[in-house]
Amino acid sequence: MADNLFFSRDTRVIVSDAASGGSSYWEIPVLDGFSFSQATNTSEITLNEMAAASGSASRRGRRMFNDSYAPAEWSFSTYARPFVAAPAAVATNAVWENTGCDAQMHAVEEVLWAALVSNTAFTKSSGTNESIWSGAGVTNTTSALTFNFSASNVVALKTLDIYFVMGQGAYNASTHTVYKLEGAVVNSAGMDFDIDGITTINWSGFASMITEVAALPTVTISEATTATNNFIRNRLTTLAVTNTAFSTDTDGDGTIESGETSATTYTLTLTGGSLNFENNITFLTPETLGVVNKPLGHVTGTRNISGNFTCYLSNSTGASADLFEDLVEATTTITNDFNLVFSIGGASNPKIAVTLPTCHLEIPTHSVEDIISMETNFHALPSTIGGADDASIVYTGVAV
Repeated sequence: MADNLFFSRDTRVIVSDAASGGSSYWEIPVLDGFSFSQATNTSEITLNEMAAASGSASRRGRRMFNDSYAPAEWSFSTYARPFVAAPAAVATNAVWENTGCDAQMHAVEEVLWAALVSNTAFTKSSGTNESIWSGAGVTNTTSALTFNFSASNVVALKTLDIYFVMGQGAYNASTHTVYKLEGAVVNSAGMDFDIDGITTINWSGFASMITEVAALPTVTISEATTATNNFIRNRLTTLAVTNTAFSTDTDGDGTIESGETSATTYTLTLTGGSLNFENNITFLTPETLGVVNKPLGHVTGTRNISGNFTCYLSNSTGASADLFEDLVEATTTITNDFNLVFSIGGASNPKIAVTLPTCHLEIPTHSVEDIISMETNFHALPSTIGGADDASIVYTGVAV
């Protein structure tokens, strides 16, 4: 009998919102390096006695007990792929928008962003009604797809089912294996600005259980998964930095008077950087004796949006040297206030604009190489401690 081996490059990933009451199944092309696993939490009881009465025996054994399943952990990477949806007949069963709908902006990985930022229902178009995000957090229009965190101040986020389909070619129950991650949540998304790369998002999260299922779910949305014109090039990325945190001598009299402030814009050309969105999710598991407990569900922690950017040290007006000087001399500023706008992919579609309106910047660190450069860490904050306006992510794509 021939061995049936599975190769990572043949794996398909299908994501469903059925775990939270939905009925859609998205095809999500992923990159090499995906993973999923689940462990058990165990207890060890040991026995260690002194010598028995005969002086020749001493019990020193141990027992192991399964207490509970740890939450499953998963991770994979996708390209960022915005596109303009092409309305088509419902019978095609693979598009976002049906015939009669507007050609709205979508993304191949859209459902993952939706699960990262909210917990409300997410549905594709019905009849001639456009795709609807029934709640805040995701907005589709004919010109942009926007994600924000306005609906993320909740105890629990949207749950998904994630299927990893192992095997080559068309699905066959005898040659393929399908693993289902039940009750999966998106804990984090990370974007690295590799100067010579394609914009990639690194997703990770947790799930309640990993099970093997006998049937392959039917994909209902696979639009643009085979397109080749909706990839984004990192090298075109720009960054606009504006601050209103520092007082300046706006009237030129040589002294700083009360209320003297003006916005300063810094012109920085990036050499690299990263953006990270974290939900800091914790899974809850009961501790009943005598049974192997399973994770019940999750709760959200503190939202954390942060990252860094690198650029060459330049003493041009409003360049990186001025940013360093302003930060290091702001000895009375407790929390500085910067507006950062990353234009990933540049000015032409496809692109992503990430706006962080209230950022706290750390003092940059210098890197001494052939050309001196500096790295700046930043933390995106809401305008108030209980707010949820930390960030806005706007996708704009092309017809595919």
